[in-house]
Amino acid sequence: MRRPVVGLILIGLGAFFLALAPMVRFYVADQVVQAPLNRYQVTRLESPNSTYFDQSDLKLKNGVTLRANNTIRGDVRANGGNNKIAVWDSTTDIYDQAKPDTPVQIQKFRIAFDRRTGVLVNCCGANVEGDSTVRMSGYGLLFPIGDVQKRDYPFFDMTTKQQAPMRFGAVERVHGLATYRFTQQIPLTKTASLDTKMPASMLGLPADKGDQKVDRYTEAYNTMWVDPRTGIPVKQRENIRSWVQTPDGKGKMLVAQADLITLDKDQRGLVSMSDKTALQIDLVRSYVPAAAVFLGLVMLLAGGLLGLMRDRTPPPVEAPRRPDGKFGDAVPAAPPAGPGAPGASATSGAPAPGAPAPGAPGAPAPGSAAAPPGSFAARAAARPAGAADSPVVPPSEGAKPQPRRAPSDGRQRRLPSRRR
Repeated sequence: MRRPVVGLILIGLGAFFLALAPMVRFYVADQVVQAPLNRYQVTRLESPNSTYFDQSDLKLKNGVTLRANNTIRGDVRANGGNNKIAVWDSTTDIYDQAKPDTPVQIQKFRIAFDRRTGVLVNCCGANVEGDSTVRMSGYGLLFPIGDVQKRDYPFFDMTTKQQAPMRFGAVERVHGLATYRFTQQIPLTKTASLDTKMPASMLGLPADKGDQKVDRYTEAYNTMWVDPRTGIPVKQRENIRSWVQTPDGKGKMLVAQADLITLDKDQRGLVSMSDKTALQIDLVRSYVPAAAVFLGLVMLLAGGLLGLMRDRTPPPVEAPRRPDGKFGDAVPAAPPAGPGAPGASATSGAPAPGAPAPGAPGAPAPGSAAAPPGSFAARAAARPAGAADSPVVPPSEGAKPQPRRAPSDGRQRRLPSRRR
């Protein structure tokens, strides 16, 4: 292939890669950098030295270890075909480690959010504990997808059903991963009106006050360690205290206190998952566009240099033509005309100087053409007169000539020839 053709091909490929780079960065990246529709994740948290009110025997238990299993499941059909929206269901089971079959509390909610930004939207059956009238706002389970900054973010608290700021604190490492630490303060908030009544003595009131109607209040201090590359929390800490108190606030009792932290094993799993997600984001945002620009520039430069260089390839050799215009070797010339041919010279019949006269020994017979020198006929004509009666056998091809020996009776004998 000639250099100009190769140069044009390289220039075309270089232009293609240069056009590919912005398409991958600004179009393909938007299709890849988003939350998945189908998500299944189980995260375990633990709180040693906790306190909770056991309703089965109406006693406050202290120094117990509480476990919380949070399960997230994606509902791919709940968005009604709008793939820009992801719908996830979250269920958290809190139980005493000594009594795993008896849950202390179960929390359920469903969120719908924009897959690219992570912002909550009110659609697709979003609810908290079955209450679909709750209006969610801000962020829920994830931070901005692939773009977490060192600033405060509005975060929706599912327990109090209200929005509270998640404030940036510092950069800390979690199993070698540099994360952003965010904290959220939830003030004491009424979360439920209980139908049951409690004895006044348990609420710190005189026993003669009888049973009192109470409401439930909760306060929390939440901490999240977030991978800024992906927006995925890799570690959580929820310091929760829950109270029941009378409507006038005179009587109250602590019913739950826990400091739940993500288990170390689950932290490692979340870090690994976030690393894989970050690699996918970096591929479409940085690595592939940069490689496309580099290859495009190299190919454009190489193609331009090949186009400027002189082509030194020799031209192809054309096939020979005969005088009649057809391809092939030239037609051999006709043999010279004999003495009797028309137009022959009158002197052509005269013998050449030094040639034997007609009829002389060794002279060719009249009307016959002279034999080529070295041929069998020429050697036969040049034999001596005494050997005229002896037949001449041509030597076999490839055989060495045999020396002739004179017989004892003075006669010549023919040596047997080799078979062919």
